[in-house]
Amino acid sequence: MERYAGRQGRRLLAGCVLRSTASVVLLTALFYLAPLDGGFVVLTVLTLGVGLLLFGLLVAWQVTAVARAPYPRLRAVEALATAVPLFLLLFSAAYFLLSQDAPESFSEPLSRTDAVYFAVTVFATVGFGDIAPTGQTGRVLTTVQMVCDLIVVGLIAKALFGAVRIGVRRRRPQDEPGSES
Repeated sequence: MERYAGRQGRRLLAGCVLRSTASVVLLTALFYLAPLDGGFVVLTVLTLGVGLLLFGLLVAWQVTAVARAPYPRLRAVEALATAVPLFLLLFSAAYFLLSQDAPESFSEPLSRTDAVYFAVTVFATVGFGDIAPTGQTGRVLTTVQMVCDLIVVGLIAKALFGAVRIGVRRRRPQDEPGSES
């Protein structure tokens, strides 16, 4: 079983927190620095699709890495700290571009921060308050995110937790009497 006591445990936890925080900060900085000025065009939809495909591949790779990691629980935390912000920022970029191209798509024009707020609001299923999709394209995009949210929360979380179980089981001595294979 994973143990995080003592100096080595504190180092492991600190490393996990540091890498997770760095991942979130880097992804967020990239979102705010990216030149998002092309409007919401077919290329935007294709880029979102490719981004979601790459997200799926990243998660598949992360699941394998978690199952093989010496500390699968910590590795799963790091995987989530990379995957979830990436997922949310992909949709944030699409919302921002849509708002720039067709401001009437939402109840108010979206800044980058507003787009992140809206994407997180949709992900957290807390409902729409001050920002809501009003146009058909905004509603379709929001619906796509809702469906993807269900996939992320359901399938991906289950896959990561399953990988943690496999990783923990893999670390147990198989030769002990009474241990299950």
